[in-house]
Amino acid sequence: MKITGNMVNYYFVCERKLWLFSHQIQFENENENVKLGKMLDESSYGRNEKHVMLDNVVNLDMLEDWSIIHEIKKTRAIEPAAEWQLKYYMYYLEQKGIQVQKGILDYPRLKQRFEYILTEEDRLKLKEYLDNIKKIVTQKTAPKRIEQSICKSCAYYEYCYI
Repeated sequence: MKITGNMVNYYFVCERKLWLFSHQIQFENENENVKLGKMLDESSYGRNEKHVMLDNVVNLDMLEDWSIIHEIKKTRAIEPAAEWQLKYYMYYLEQKGIQVQKGILDYPRLKQRFEYILTEEDRLKLKEYLDNIKKIVTQKTAPKRIEQSICKSCAYYEYCYI
């Protein structure tokens, strides 16, 4: 099973969103927040190598010399999800024999950035998270909705609530 960076991100946000996305129920292209995020991504860091797709699985926002990965986000609202998505990219490259020095979460609108390294503890946690993701996406039915404030800005809001 191919696990994408979005799937890792969604695992931390909402298991229902993860399941829906993994079953090709996708509303992201129509969502205003997603469109704004894509515009921000496209207009930031113009000179660097951006949008590097590997194995049709991970889509790196930006790469510096194959040793520093950047993940560009609009807000810090779901930062743990972004952090683990970035660490998953670092782990994925490591599994391919590419040593990454660090990962950077960039918030251009906030003029903030946070650096991460991949620790042995992170690797162990990622293996557990990846196993959990596989279990969720292979369920026959979608998990229950989570009913949290973040749901109002989710691309799946209408699917879950209307």
